[in-house]
Amino acid sequence: MSDDPTSPRVPYWHLYTDDDGVSRQRLCHMTAFELESISPPADPQWLGEKHHDGMTVLFTVQPAGWTGTWHENPAPQWIVPLSGAWWVESMDGERRTFGPGEISFGEDQGTVERGGKSGHRSGTAGDEPAVLMIVQFDSERDATTPCRFD
Repeated sequence: MSDDPTSPRVPYWHLYTDDDGVSRQRLCHMTAFELESISPPADPQWLGEKHHDGMTVLFTVQPAGWTGTWHENPAPQWIVPLSGAWWVESMDGERRTFGPGEISFGEDQGTVERGGKSGHRSGTAGDEPAVLMIVQFDSERDATTPCRFD
């Protein structure tokens, strides 16, 4: 361990709803880390902020070739592919593909339908199923603030 450690920057993509009701995606970075032991006497590690909110954890397997229809996330939620690849297209036309370990935070509730689009659509990328871990918050979305975990 270095005598002068630098706090990590963990990237994630935030799918959010702007002030006009359009879903958009922005690259963000978690930066609030403290070097400390998670359970002394264990060696220190970089620990992120704890979020005390009721949560639901679920796993989903999307078959190869699966494409969903336009919809909003049912709740603010972290989505982490464990295997395979998964893509998300927001109403502004931006499309991002996520592979194992890449992080997306879906918080596009409250979009306004435009041209048959509301929220986002998603699907599997490649020729294998996408296994996703989803952590849903019990709380409401955080207005239209992108990158709220920076």
